[in-house]
Amino acid sequence: MAPPPPPLAASTPLLHGEFGSYPARGPRFALTLTSQALHIQRLRPKPEARPRGGLVPLAEVSGCCTLRSRSPSDSAAYFCIYTYPRGRRGSRRRTTRTFRTDGAATYEENRAEAQRWATALTCLLRGLPLPGDGEITPDLLPRPPRLLLLVNPFGGRGLAWQWCKNYVLPMISEAGLSFNLIQTERQNHARELVQGLSLSEWDGIVTVSGDGLLHEVLNGLLDRPDWKEAVKMPVGVLPCGSGNALAGAVNQHGGFEPALGLDLLLNCSLLLCRGGGHPLDLLSVTLASGSRCFSFLSVAWGFVSDVDIQSERFRALGSARFTLGTVLGLATLHTYRGRLSYLPATVEPASPTPAHSLPRAKSELTLTPDPAPPMAHSPLHRSVSDLPLPLPQPALASPGSPEPLPILSLNGGGPELAGDWGGAGDAPLSPDPLLSSPPGSPKAGLHSPVAEGAPVIPPSSGLPPPTPDARVAASTCGLPDHLLPPLGTPLPPDWVTLEGDFVLMLAISPSHLGADMVAAPHARFDDGLVHLCWVRSGISRAALLRLFLAMERGSQFSLGCPQLGYAAARAFRLEPLTPRGVLTVDGEQVEYGPLQAQMHPGLGTLLTGPPGCPGREP
Repeated sequence: MAPPPPPLAASTPLLHGEFGSYPARGPRFALTLTSQALHIQRLRPKPEARPRGGLVPLAEVSGCCTLRSRSPSDSAAYFCIYTYPRGRRGSRRRTTRTFRTDGAATYEENRAEAQRWATALTCLLRGLPLPGDGEITPDLLPRPPRLLLLVNPFGGRGLAWQWCKNYVLPMISEAGLSFNLIQTERQNHARELVQGLSLSEWDGIVTVSGDGLLHEVLNGLLDRPDWKEAVKMPVGVLPCGSGNALAGAVNQHGGFEPALGLDLLLNCSLLLCRGGGHPLDLLSVTLASGSRCFSFLSVAWGFVSDVDIQSERFRALGSARFTLGTVLGLATLHTYRGRLSYLPATVEPASPTPAHSLPRAKSELTLTPDPAPPMAHSPLHRSVSDLPLPLPQPALASPGSPEPLPILSLNGGGPELAGDWGGAGDAPLSPDPLLSSPPGSPKAGLHSPVAEGAPVIPPSSGLPPPTPDARVAASTCGLPDHLLPPLGTPLPPDWVTLEGDFVLMLAISPSHLGADMVAAPHARFDDGLVHLCWVRSGISRAALLRLFLAMERGSQFSLGCPQLGYAAARAFRLEPLTPRGVLTVDGEQVEYGPLQAQMHPGLGTLLTGPPGCPGREP
């Protein structure tokens, strides 16, 4: 067996060719495809010395397709790419670029060339290898990944469903992904759904909400009898909630600049379209009653958990609820007496040494993620079902064109679609079925319309009857916590114990505790560490506020705050010695009392897209 070809340099041309434009009387272009970008140079009528939009980074491309004219006399084929470049103000805006493949005399030859380009671009987007000297045909593409989308329609002040329809579904359809979509109706609905799914039918489960919905999904997978296999199911998050902490970490991992709101959603959707997973550490948390749940984000006590739960009444404000909650929390700052014990990590995480001899690793504060959706007032009982969305057919009209343009249709005889998806002047194009489904694979059906009525659940799901709602349901997973002695028993001698009065204690796994709150600046999804941060009593309100503000840049450890402490650990035990308080796990309130937790490295899989260069966006 021949060894695989060496990796190509980012500037090595993979394909090069000359294309016309749409409409045909427009300029002609030379296209060059590399592993990182599509280079576009105008040839005629006059070459551009400095072409605008002449470089399209693949990080901004969601997908591509080939089209044909409905005019029988047009022998050209058309190659279209969907891009989301950043504008002058930093926000992304959807655009399409359509090129005319007309170098051959027959439509069949032009179509084969257009499909060669679309196939090569799709392989690069999905991280699939291209043959060194072999022919590039749609046979190289596997069947499209099939995703289960779970949408909390109450997320993001009720914008989650609208954003999903207007942005997420078009983008993943442009990428050639297939999906089923279900709107959750109550707390723990997602947990019940994934407990009964036939997981072999899916390639990933993606939540469209805040962090609370993903908490339900992961705990539902670990509650299954086949949890060892179920927890390997890749999970993803598209941020439409208040906190969106994990999405902030995914955004950073992908090399994008920090973003909030719709920009963060578009960044994470672009990464999802690219595919690619990453091991995800999960924290097993044992509560005072002996029940257990699993965390992908944080355990908080004190100021952070107080602000998170008390700001629930301001949920209508979206992420601004945390800002208001912080101001109110600072006005009534409390301290809590407690005992924190931890098993130190054997390897110190690599990071630059902060100033003032402060601890060097993942850190601390921040307002917590979006709690689970409200349990009442759920008028939506909808399910959108299956595979490529019947997206509207674009008119592809050129502004100022004096004559009607020929209508383009999908290669392969796709359905004729009409209407406007509501994009930025261009309705999206559906992916070519020949590119999305290789020969021999079953063809995708059309989505059923969104309809009112009872939620649609596949007959094979075997869901158990609904259980009463609870803030955080206990896990029945059989995964042992081999580093933890039973709660209430002495700890091993290699543990470290701190006792005193605290303003807050935070145990966090990823880098972010909010979309714009970098609590652990150099944390990784799979570093195997839980990052403990605490703030002791004696800190002034002004100093605590400075810590929060510095966390937006991840620079809180360089402030030299003497009350700020940090440790990297593999397990910890927290024993509140104050009779009243609030404890949260992934932003969800749990029973108050002693708890302990152990990190399980790489137990889950997170859909992150390809890694980027932090701080350097294309």
